Amino acid sequence: MKNLENKLIEIFCHIDDFNKVFINQLQTHQLADGTRMRIKPCGLNESEVMTIVIYFHLMRFRDFKHYYLFHVCQHMQGDFPGLVSYNRFVELTRRSLLPLAVYLKTRCLGKCTGISYVDSSHISACHIKRAHSHKVLKGLASKGQCSIGWFYGLKLHFIINDKGEILDFVLTPGNVDDRHPLLGSNLLQKIYGKLYGDKGYISQSLFEKLFIDGIHLITKLRKNMKNSLMLLSDKILLRKRALIESVIDQLKNICQIEHTRHRSQEGFIINLLSGLIAYSYLPKKPSLNLEIIDESMVLSF
Repeated sequence: MKNLENKLIEIFCHIDDFNKVFINQLQTHQLADGTRMRIKPCGLNESEVMTIVIYFHLMRFRDFKHYYLFHVCQHMQGDFPGLVSYNRFVELTRRSLLPLAVYLKTRCLGKCTGISYVDSSHISACHIKRAHSHKVLKGLASKGQCSIGWFYGLKLHFIINDKGEILDFVLTPGNVDDRHPLLGSNLLQKIYGKLYGDKGYISQSLFEKLFIDGIHLITKLRKNMKNSLMLLSDKILLRKRALIESVIDQLKNICQIEHTRHRSQEGFIINLLSGLIAYSYLPKKPSLNLEIIDESMVLSF
């Protein structure tokens, strides 16, 4: 329990320091349209709302309403003395959408180490049989196919380093090819060195484009492809591609980025962003534990 309490204080301090700078910058650059809006006074500030939303993904709760009513309101009154009703809190979370997105992009992403892994994971909006009647994510979600079959929802494309840290991500409809985000988005803006992927990223044109940009794309070969020479180190690291599968498992089963109970598109985005932020605060992430050996110490026979 002490570790969780320390983690709660750590998250709040980081977010509060961020909001002190971000909110001031946002207010100075906002454009006014001349209309005056009534802002209701609230006992919770922006940092407290964001902390409660992120902390939900570290507490292993499946339902946010149950988490707020039976854990936050009953056991965290001392940490948040100005708690409001559940319906009022849901209204306040909509204001935290932009701060959560900026905080994730600026404070929670890792740094490239020269060894990166790329993959995508489906995020179902509902069961495929109920796709025709689904309305919440209509216009964003679409039917797609993954390793487990057909689904209706979106795809989360992301890149991690050998330490298990998320370097960048992009969200697309479910019918988008895995190679498309590597061509037409800023997903690879901070990536260099070697990038390992599965057979879904095999493309000669993609390989040539990334090679010009200083990125060496390495994938497994299909059965009908000619064999090619590959460094032993690349073969070993390619076999360690299960690392990104472990990250996906933690994102879905621990940080709860996927469920089908959303009632608005804002709620879906907030749940996804807060889950990715919560992952960055996990004490133990999947990693390769690579050791760099000085080449001058290696004896050649």
